[in-house]
Amino acid sequence: MTSGTRKDIRLRQRQLGARGPAIAEIGLGCMGMSEFYEPSQMNDAESIRVIHRYLELGGNFLDTADMYGSGRNETLVGQAIAGRRTAVVLATKFGNVRGPKGEFLGVRGDPAYVRECCEASLRRLKVETIDLYYQHRVDPKVPIEDTVGAMAELVRAGKVRHLGLSEAAPATIRRAAKVHPIAALQTEYSLWSREPETGVLPVVSELGIAFVAYSPLGRGFLTGQFKTIDDLPADDYRRHAPRFQGENFQKNLDLVKQIQDLARRKGCTASQLALAWVLAQGPDIIPIPGTKRIGFLEENLAAATIELSRDELREIDAVLPAGSASGDRYAAPAMAAVNR
Repeated sequence: MTSGTRKDIRLRQRQLGARGPAIAEIGLGCMGMSEFYEPSQMNDAESIRVIHRYLELGGNFLDTADMYGSGRNETLVGQAIAGRRTAVVLATKFGNVRGPKGEFLGVRGDPAYVRECCEASLRRLKVETIDLYYQHRVDPKVPIEDTVGAMAELVRAGKVRHLGLSEAAPATIRRAAKVHPIAALQTEYSLWSREPETGVLPVVSELGIAFVAYSPLGRGFLTGQFKTIDDLPADDYRRHAPRFQGENFQKNLDLVKQIQDLARRKGCTASQLALAWVLAQGPDIIPIPGTKRIGFLEENLAAATIELSRDELREIDAVLPAGSASGDRYAAPAMAAVNR
């Protein structure tokens, strides 16, 4: 059951920071098209059709990164937007270093690496300018002023239009914004990942920075499609995520069942309820759910038609209050890379 029809989908726009462009209120995360989620089911041709359908339905905000598929995702997105560049606000990221076999080698934010990564992304995307360039993870070895200073040089050179940070702490955001305006801060945010509410969200609101919420469907868990861990392919990244393991899985599933009950009463899917909740948290918040299937894309975008009353929002908060999810967002090594 989905709320609305294809003809009903009308995405409104939100502002990308104080000086940025207007973007669709729901973006499209492209990561899963090239790695991590159901890798055996990846199909570049179908993923390109999903991107094109997103643009047809009024979307314009695409999110990728140089580490997704070790560059393959940027290449895919570049193919999808060929001939459609003016219809797209294109975001990509740098900072997570991967080796020749895809292994993770750490985080880099030194100026030379900033410039190197930007040039490589421009080549893969086949564009002259990146609309929004994020530092994917903060490098603890390099002052944020140096990293953002190098990113600002890219703006002055016309290779980047706007700057962003991902998973940066409030103090880091403040320091970065003193060097150059920050258009967007990207962090995981959903009904089961509400940590930004206590620190990051107030700061970005104060500074006029848009908040881009990645994994707004809890890596698919909040959709209700997973009943056991065996619903995930053997090579799926999520099998190693703490919230999908052991007792955490069942505890989190019990929470999702309650969300499904609320969604049925509302006449929508659990996915749509979860996205509508994120949209209702503020006019400067833009969720970027990812999918590689047109059906799920249309279901997600239809969430923009759902209005939640104050009573409904209070009821949702009562079911999934902040901190209610069981397990960390990432395994320990990845959590260590989050700037806090």
